[in-house]
Amino acid sequence: MTRILAVRLDSDGDVLLTGPAIRALSEIGTVDLLASPSGAAAARLLPGVHTVLEFDAPWSGFRPPALDTEATLDLVGRLRAMGYDRAAIFTSFHQSPLPMALLARMAGIGHIVGTSVDYPGSLLDERLKRPDPPGGGHEVEAALDIAVAAGAPRPEQPRLRVRHPLPPLTEAVPASLRSGGYVVLHPGASVPARGLQAAHAGTLAAALAAAGHAVVVTGGPAERELAAETVALARRHCPDATVLDLAGGTDLAGLAAVLEAAACTVVGNTGPAHLSAAVGTPVVSLFSPVVPPERWRPYGVPVRLLGDQHAPCRDSRARDCPVPGHPCLSGVTGADVVAAVAGLTQPTEAPVRAAHEAGTGPLKTSGGER
Repeated sequence: MTRILAVRLDSDGDVLLTGPAIRALSEIGTVDLLASPSGAAAARLLPGVHTVLEFDAPWSGFRPPALDTEATLDLVGRLRAMGYDRAAIFTSFHQSPLPMALLARMAGIGHIVGTSVDYPGSLLDERLKRPDPPGGGHEVEAALDIAVAAGAPRPEQPRLRVRHPLPPLTEAVPASLRSGGYVVLHPGASVPARGLQAAHAGTLAAALAAAGHAVVVTGGPAERELAAETVALARRHCPDATVLDLAGGTDLAGLAAVLEAAACTVVGNTGPAHLSAAVGTPVVSLFSPVVPPERWRPYGVPVRLLGDQHAPCRDSRARDCPVPGHPCLSGVTGADVVAAVAGLTQPTEAPVRAAHEAGTGPLKTSGGER
């Protein structure tokens, strides 16, 4: 059996977008996934992954570590001992596969595939090139191009997926809401420019509550303060509304369960947007245009894309908003979000979600821009 090393040294959302390519590779061999510590939880959720390996690469991530020579050489030794036949190195358009390709070559991997703007020398056996943004297709499709170059078949209808069964819903979600009777609002993001500010998120939660929706606010451990402020503001505007704070209360698999049971997810351009898509839940995407939506919008589920896509920050890859007031997103009103949620939760959308869950039916990638 062919042994394949897949590499995605980014965070959870990036790893989830690589899922269809991983499943395609698993059609031709056993696939192990080398992930960063910030992406390992998502890697363990992906169908088609045999073993997850971790490496904190000094050339990748928001705060990359200093070079650890011993750890790097240890990785080379581990990869050599595993006896991989092929390596597929998945990167975003502003990243280089060449540092990892060098380590893979040192480990004796015989066929290495990646996308590189820079001259790769002898480090890549298959070198793909990708048009500059906004061209080049979605990140899911770019990853599939790498998998196909490594010998995998191209799926007709790629979708994001996670392993099932997922954990039971947290007890913080009342039984009365567990059949999908709520909207998830996830205001935070690992990159601040792509998330919501608390005052804005609070008005959106209040608008959703006033429209009759139960609202579940989610976030990671570092986002507890943001979520708490969001919930407090929403309850101040709508004292009798159901607005729950689940921030820090689940791991990634538990969050997937919360998203899967939701009617809709309202979220910025961050990992939970892609996790929502992976469990088949429609997404209202408040998308900051610091990266192109053509490449990074939620994939494979009904989507409403909100936010000013022609704001001055467009394509800047800024981590912190360069414009006071975060206008590309703060201009999105509660009425805009309520209307977008309504458009995604009408009965006409149900067959699309059912088809996602069953793995059949036409693929629907996005709704309109507003």
